[in-house]
Amino acid sequence: MKIRAAVSRTGRTAPVIEELDLAAPRADEVLVRIRAAGVCHTDLRAHQGGLLPTPHPVVLGHEGAGIVEAVGAGVLHLRVGDHVVLSGSSCGVCSSCRDNHPTSCLEVMPRSFGGQRMDGSSALSQQGLPIHGHFFGQSSFATHAIADGRGAVRIEADVPFAIAAPLGCGVLTGAGAVLHAFSLKPGATLVVFGAGSVGLSAIMAARLAGASQIIAVEPRPQRRALALELGATAALDAGSDEVPAQVRQLLPQGADFALNTTVVPQVYEWSVQVLAMRGVAAFVSVPPIAVQIPLQTLLSGARSLRGIINGDAVPQRTIPLLIDHWRRGRFPMDRLITAFGFEAIADAFAAIHQGTVIKPVLLMDPS
Repeated sequence: MKIRAAVSRTGRTAPVIEELDLAAPRADEVLVRIRAAGVCHTDLRAHQGGLLPTPHPVVLGHEGAGIVEAVGAGVLHLRVGDHVVLSGSSCGVCSSCRDNHPTSCLEVMPRSFGGQRMDGSSALSQQGLPIHGHFFGQSSFATHAIADGRGAVRIEADVPFAIAAPLGCGVLTGAGAVLHAFSLKPGATLVVFGAGSVGLSAIMAARLAGASQIIAVEPRPQRRALALELGATAALDAGSDEVPAQVRQLLPQGADFALNTTVVPQVYEWSVQVLAMRGVAAFVSVPPIAVQIPLQTLLSGARSLRGIINGDAVPQRTIPLLIDHWRRGRFPMDRLITAFGFEAIADAFAAIHQGTVIKPVLLMDPS
C-alpha cells in the first residue's frame, strides 16, 4: 500500500514527508493506521546519526498510537479495529523476555536501532528500493506502520491518541524507572535530574508510589515550577555547581534513588554523589563523551549505578495501569504534551531540540 512517511536522510535538518510503499504484515506483525506519534530525543539523535547506529534513509518514530487495520496470523491478542499504543520490539524467547523483562531482550539493540527486521528485510520501500524502518519495532512517523505484535498494547477507544502515544517510550521510561526498576516504596527519597517528559513522568510516578521527598534538578525555571506542581517537593537549578551539596542540605543522609534523564556528563557523577548508603543511581541514555565515576564512591557506600531501558517495564501491564491513573487524575501526563500536525514535523523537531516544549506529539489526522 502507498503511505506517507517522514524520511530521515543524511544531511537533512529534519525528516521530510515522502510517499513510500508498505508491505503487508507478517504473522507476528500488525498493520496500524497511525493517528499520533510522540517525538523523543532518541528520534533526534537517530536522525542526526553518529552516536546511534541507525542507518539512513530511515523512517523513525517509536511512540506511535493508532488503529489496527490488519493482524498477522500469529498475533492473538489484537483484532482489526483495536486502538493500540506501540512500544518496543522483543523476541519473546530469550531469558529476559521469559522473565517478564522484554525491555532487556537479548535483541533489544538491533530491534530498536537496526533499521530492519531481524532477518534483514524492511517493510518499507520507495520505487523498488528498500527504506530502513522497524525503528523500535514500529517506525511510526508515518500514516501507517508495520509493528511488532508483541509491542502493540490495546487501549480503550475513548483514550485520546495524542495522550496515549508518549506512553510507548518517554512516559513509560520515567514512570517505569520508579515503579519497576527502583520498585520505590512509600517513604523513599528520589532525585530526578532533568524535568523533560521522562523526568516529569518519574516525578508523577514517585508521588503515586508515596515518596517522602522528590527533588527535581533542572536548568529551566518554568520546568522547575511544573515539577513542583506535578509532585516534586523541591526543585534545584541545574546551572549551579553546588547541586550535590544542595541536595545534601535537603537530604542529609542522601537519596535512596537518583534518576539521570540527561546526557550531561557531569550529571552522571552527581547522580552517584547524592546517594545515601546503599542508594541506587540510574541513567536512561548515554553521554556524547566518556564519563569517569570514582569506584570508591560506589564501594564505600555500597551504592549502585545502572542503566534502564524503557523503565524496565512490561508495556502490556504498565501502559494500562498508567492510563487508569490518568483517568483518576493521579497521573496528569496530558500536561506534558504539545500537539503538532504531521506536516509540521520539522517544527516539532526544532521545538524539542530547543526545549520550548516538553513532549511534541504529531497528529497524522488533526480532524
